[in-house]
Amino acid sequence: MRLPLATLEVFTAIARHGSLRAAAEALGLKPSTVSHQLKSLEEQLDTALFIRTTRSVTLTEAGRALIRGAGPAFDQLSEAVESARTTGHAARGSLRLTLPEFAYHLFVGPALQSFCNAYPEIEIELSLTDAMADILGEELHAGFRLGDRIAPDMIAVRLTAPLPLAVLGSPGYLATHGNPQTPGDLLDHNCIRYRFQSSGHIAPWTFRNQDGDYTVSVSGNLITNTLPASVDMALQGLGLVFTFRDYCAKQIREGSLVPVLDDHLADTSGIYLYFPREYRSMMPLRLLIDHLKGRDRSQSTR
Repeated sequence: MRLPLATLEVFTAIARHGSLRAAAEALGLKPSTVSHQLKSLEEQLDTALFIRTTRSVTLTEAGRALIRGAGPAFDQLSEAVESARTTGHAARGSLRLTLPEFAYHLFVGPALQSFCNAYPEIEIELSLTDAMADILGEELHAGFRLGDRIAPDMIAVRLTAPLPLAVLGSPGYLATHGNPQTPGDLLDHNCIRYRFQSSGHIAPWTFRNQDGDYTVSVSGNLITNTLPASVDMALQGLGLVFTFRDYCAKQIREGSLVPVLDDHLADTSGIYLYFPREYRSMMPLRLLIDHLKGRDRSQSTR
């Protein structure tokens, strides 16, 4: 037998409020509707649930057995409905995010302290991968990536301006091997290459001239799949690295890494956040977006 939830709700209201009229007022129904629902439930169960007189409504033994189970169950259902109604509409709850390692180091990581201080009741779980995650299948709320090319059922929000790129080498490496003057000169250098964790492809070294973008098929004896390791190898003087300029801003300022080929480089797409349309009004996600966009604006005005 299917659970008669509507009639059980009416039964529970009668038992708790002590009369059909009071139950009808609590449920926003007509007394005749409440009476009909109660009669329907008793017919389905083939037993009387109340002893009704002109003055009172009293539970039968069967009615007392039913309210012992149905009462707590409806309390749980009410709590679940209220939780569903309020989830995502307050500055609390969880955010499960996927992002490439570079996005964490460049943009998200530096913003976490101020965000967590502002919203301590929001729990953030980060999955660092360069793969294009299945947001829905992996029960994630949003993801970060370069550019706004996403599935049609997703929303993309730009968080940063285009990101400048750089080819960098240590002073010791450049003193020994010389500064490349054109991208073609890289064929004579040891280039530290990056392999994408998801696809297994080597990241291209892309440059720009008057005819547009083009790539140089560099080579070298070092390949990594993490950005920090690539930069560390360059700092050790093991070769040249092609990466995001802002990621190495400190090393460039200190002189431990020296940019080369700046006139041949173009910016790459900015960082975007993408998420299902159904999450566009989710409060923790909106707060994170506003916080990250505000941080990017404040940095761009420095």
